[in-house]
Amino acid sequence: MTTSTKKLNLVVVGNGMVGHHFIESLIEQGGHEQFSITVFGEEPHLAYDRVHLSEYFQGKGAADLAMTDGSLYDDNGVKYVTDCLVTGIDREAKKVVLKDGTEVAYDKLVLSTGSFPFVPPIPGHDRANTFVYRTLEDLDAIRDCAANVKTGTVVGGGLLGLEAANALQNLGLTTHVVEFAPRLMPVQLDEQGGEVLKGMIEGLGVAVHTATATNEIVDGEQAFHRMNFADGSHLETDLILFSAGIRPQDALAKQSGLEVGERGGIVINNDCQTSDENIYAIGECALWNNRLYGLVAPGYTMAKAAAANLLGQSDKAFMGADMSTKLKLLGCDVGSVGDAHAATQGSKVFVYQDQLSNAYRKMVVSEDGKKLLGAVLVGDNSYYDTLLQYYLNGIDLPEQAQSLILPAGSGAPAALGVDALPATASICSCHNVTKQDISDAVCGGALSLGDVKGATKAATGCGGCAALLKKCVDHELLALGVEVSTDICEHFAYTRQDLYNLVKVEGIKSFQELLDKHGKGHGCEICKPAVGSILASVWNDYVLKDNHIALQDTNDRFLANMQKDGTYSIVPRVPGGEITAEKLIALGEVAKEYGLYTKITGGQRIDLFGATVSQLPEIWGKLIDAGFETGQAYGKSLRTVKSCVGSTWCRYGVNDSLSMAIALENRYKGLRAPHKIKFAVSGCTRECAEAQSKDIGVIATEGGWNLYVCGNGGMKPRHGDLFAKDLDDDTLIQYIDRILMFYVKTADRLQRTSVWMDNLEGGLDYLKDVVINDKLGLCEELEAQMTHVVDTFQCEWKTTLEDKEALKNFRQFVNLDAKDENVVFVQERDQIRPATAEEKAQLIAKAV
Repeated sequence: MTTSTKKLNLVVVGNGMVGHHFIESLIEQGGHEQFSITVFGEEPHLAYDRVHLSEYFQGKGAADLAMTDGSLYDDNGVKYVTDCLVTGIDREAKKVVLKDGTEVAYDKLVLSTGSFPFVPPIPGHDRANTFVYRTLEDLDAIRDCAANVKTGTVVGGGLLGLEAANALQNLGLTTHVVEFAPRLMPVQLDEQGGEVLKGMIEGLGVAVHTATATNEIVDGEQAFHRMNFADGSHLETDLILFSAGIRPQDALAKQSGLEVGERGGIVINNDCQTSDENIYAIGECALWNNRLYGLVAPGYTMAKAAAANLLGQSDKAFMGADMSTKLKLLGCDVGSVGDAHAATQGSKVFVYQDQLSNAYRKMVVSEDGKKLLGAVLVGDNSYYDTLLQYYLNGIDLPEQAQSLILPAGSGAPAALGVDALPATASICSCHNVTKQDISDAVCGGALSLGDVKGATKAATGCGGCAALLKKCVDHELLALGVEVSTDICEHFAYTRQDLYNLVKVEGIKSFQELLDKHGKGHGCEICKPAVGSILASVWNDYVLKDNHIALQDTNDRFLANMQKDGTYSIVPRVPGGEITAEKLIALGEVAKEYGLYTKITGGQRIDLFGATVSQLPEIWGKLIDAGFETGQAYGKSLRTVKSCVGSTWCRYGVNDSLSMAIALENRYKGLRAPHKIKFAVSGCTRECAEAQSKDIGVIATEGGWNLYVCGNGGMKPRHGDLFAKDLDDDTLIQYIDRILMFYVKTADRLQRTSVWMDNLEGGLDYLKDVVINDKLGLCEELEAQMTHVVDTFQCEWKTTLEDKEALKNFRQFVNLDAKDENVVFVQERDQIRPATAEEKAQLIAKAV
């Protein structure tokens, strides 16, 4: 007869990223078989990704950020309670006490209580319209307030402060950053780096106030608040967001008599045990070797160490963590590695600075110049991965160490290859994944990037190691003799670039012809749209021709964007945002006649929502008669050229940005590309058209036009790079022709210009060499190809209305022109939905 061993009670206080990772680690090693696990979370949600919290403002919901839906816990017998505050620990009785007085027994206790935002005790800090930036609830409150105010100010210019400033700006507020220190990001950056970053951020329209102390916050005259500063100056603002640092959440430890540091933090040893061997602390609440760690990666390492100790393992002790950081703040690249301030005795420094491109790079090396001790990067993080690996793995620097931060083409060595990294090299610091771990995963059967991510969790944290991870996976696959496929899909053993060249060189005019010559099978949802886009880019054929229509997705097939209710939107082109009163009236009359919801877009166009498929030709017939043409909002093509009014009207304008915007939009409006393209033209450096966040951005100067390339907004915003300065009109257009056609020729499917340029060997400098210096001898060909696109432009809706066969695609019934009058749409909260049976009856009764 056997008896089962009773499980020990394990209580985890805190269900943030680190607490959740601890439970994952424990479950992976079978810990749920030894322990009866209970988790208490203070927030109303289970663990969510706080690293990407700002994406909540960009359309992601709580479910998108969630790290678990509870199924992991349910499947493994983990009890969890959300929205539950633990208020005390009775160490003698080994119980935790909940806010309602309930006591829960434990054998082992893990504190993962994290940290709380520090709010300086400034008089007025607790007024209405003041916030912190920590939880989803905080973000909900900020968004609600921002909807009704104009100006927002962040107190704190560190990592989180600048991220918060980006959020406020994205919410449409005039944004300020107030930092007590003499520079931004004082922990990560030196004085010069901070100054460069300040200039870049101010160039994006965020006002920065460094070396500024706030004495009090009182009622404002023009805004809700007035911040009075120590130097006698002041700032009026409607919303204040405190991001002045964090403090360890160690109240439970203090209450129960656990040892805490002089400045806070629960003291732990290498196994993450506190002064009570039955209690562990991990993450931002824990103090190891008199140091607090405010990043998630060290917290994950602590979680693994605590889990290992609980399971009787001794090989995963916490021995500190690297605090190097790579991120993009307000579209600006910032990187910090190791000893960024050259605090090491005898250290030497190399500095490279380019004021034209806002690039600043610093290397800190050992006294003998053989080892990298630290680095600072502002404006270009392409050097980060190589420098980090030199630092983390103690690799000897090349003889001319300074060459590692020089621009490409200036004698700088190639990036450190994967084969040069030792097996112990850290590839993913968030999940502590080494090169050896990746090799083991590949040898164990993970034969794709996705498989390796699933096996190791690499690149699933902050995502900063994704490029290096792919190189490692490809390297390991090749070492095993496994071919690394770059095929677009199973039907074509070619990349998109290869297919583009085949179509162009061989004069291939249809998908079937390409498939017959170079493919197999029947095609799929990957290759068909990709080839359809290539054919449109090269030959500029009408996309609804019989041999092209099957390649198009729903939006292209109906020349309109499908909405969630099954209706479609109509977006006429309004070049540069300039429109006559007559055209505005025409739009209004159409919207009124068909009951369409109207919306002015951020790209200076007017969207009409709620049209059915059968109504599209009728509506477009009226719009084309009124002088409109398709805006191609449905296609992977040029969407808009945003513009300010420039020198025509604005007293600050130095050039006619509106005329240039109209000219550019009319030139490139027929261009099909791997992904959508957006332009903007600003009439001066005040940047009202936000040109630096577009694929092609043009800004007027006293000397002509500055050209910015490969920026984009959206889920992963990127600031455009300055490509050339003070260009005349003809040179500007020539460069844009070459850049766009080189992008069309060489980009991968569905690849934005920002990702495309970052993936070019040599990046911006290489693109300049190709476009300005004609390095590849392609410029004449690229210009000729663009001329062909411009000369063969057609309004796809005008062509459709003149083609009886094409119009058959828009019938309500496949074989009948008539409509079913029983299908009725009604207006509901400015949106169109199908009518219910009851509503139909009411409508019929009214008609009778």
